[in-house]
Amino acid sequence: MVEVQQLTKTFGTQAAVNNISFTVGKGEILGFLGPNGAGKSTTMKIATGYLPPSLGTVTVDGFDVQTSPLEVRRRVGYLPEHNPLYLDMYVHEYLEFIGSVHGLKGTHRRQRVQRMVERVGLGREQNKQIGALSKGYRQRVGLAQALIHDPGVLILDEPTTGLDPNQIGEIRSLIRELGQDKTVIFSTHILPEVAALCSRAVIINRGQLVADSPVSELGGKVAGETIIRAEFEQPIDVAPLRALPGINHVEAAAGNTYHIRAAAGSDQRGAISRLAAQQGWVLLGLRQEEQSLEQVFQSLTK
Repeated sequence: MVEVQQLTKTFGTQAAVNNISFTVGKGEILGFLGPNGAGKSTTMKIATGYLPPSLGTVTVDGFDVQTSPLEVRRRVGYLPEHNPLYLDMYVHEYLEFIGSVHGLKGTHRRQRVQRMVERVGLGREQNKQIGALSKGYRQRVGLAQALIHDPGVLILDEPTTGLDPNQIGEIRSLIRELGQDKTVIFSTHILPEVAALCSRAVIINRGQLVADSPVSELGGKVAGETIIRAEFEQPIDVAPLRALPGINHVEAAAGNTYHIRAAAGSDQRGAISRLAAQQGWVLLGLRQEEQSLEQVFQSLTK
């Protein structure tokens, strides 16, 4: 489990992260979203012990990153946004080295290295120098080093950067598999990845938390309006609809369909259904439309 409590990080007079709190449990894949400069990477660096917080705390399995940094690092695998690698080392050699840093020894270390090479698809590249690899394969090396010590928590900053579509699919499958028994936090600008992988999303903007919700419910979290699509058997007089409390606007669409804009966060379907019965309208369909993840993101981070 990872717990972020009232976390703040300032650089001079600028607050890169401003009093954010969230918790991620075991078996949960959290999408950590925000525009460039929102504070995502800063939060991840604090959570992995690379930066100290100005205020607040981050704990991993109950260990505070400031007071027990080594215990935290034993439990966390981290892939930074800018993947730092020793380019003169060979892939296999580098992973052996990282394994030794984590205290893996002998046969167990060699087995872990080989297992990670297979899991991230580095089999054909494992005897090459890292500097000779493409960006996508370097990213795989970074992912392998994050997994080498079998951590309970994975923090991945843009893990699919530089990968081709086939490689992205493979890494997504790996993250989905790992998320069954690990805590996974990953940031990305590829919003379909969040919809495909994550049970929950946290969105920050200018250092502040603006959403923390199951991905399936994010469409209803945006300030603005709720849109309801109503279809009737015959054309109707929209005046009674417009008079309902909470209804902002009614617009006729194709056929006998109407788009009804209501106050944000309200569900007016019951009131519309009762009004239809009172007016003798035959209601064929009534659906509250969800906004896409892209629309939600844009609305929350403008």
